[in-house]
Amino acid sequence: MLNESDVLEVLDLLESAGAVAWVDGGWGVDALIGETTRAHADLDLVVLADQLDLVRGALAGAGFTEVLRDRLPTALAVADGAGREIDLHPVVGSAREDGRQLLPGGERFHYPAPANGTIGGRRVPCVDAATQVRCHLGYAATDKDRQDMARLHAGTGVELPPGYPPAP
Repeated sequence: MLNESDVLEVLDLLESAGAVAWVDGGWGVDALIGETTRAHADLDLVVLADQLDLVRGALAGAGFTEVLRDRLPTALAVADGAGREIDLHPVVGSAREDGRQLLPGGERFHYPAPANGTIGGRRVPCVDAATQVRCHLGYAATDKDRQDMARLHAGTGVELPPGYPPAP
């Protein structure tokens, strides 16, 4: 599990290394809402593909050396000895504009420029609400997904697609 201080520590580490990252997934939803709403097993980060070696080196220096899943160029998940997990989503793009993630089969997923969110009272770059919703489509939503999307809708007003399963 990662707590707020873990997330901020990782973001500080990457920034100190000169790497760009914006928060995605469950922590991204919480950042957009501005409060931690649940326990998080991992931290999803969108990173620039041309900085992936820099990001991996910085994380390895902090103990994130175990590769859990290597699905590059789409994603890479690493963990440290304490079991904290980070799921990296490399994109081709820029820190201030947008990025495109290469998906299996050659398709690309578009991440717009990062939005502003808050974790632990600190402003952080994160994936915007509409993109968070798009990331939660195309598969059977878990209870956690449905709860995250309900909180995101309530906290930001982002529209959920018709028929998106309600939170339990």
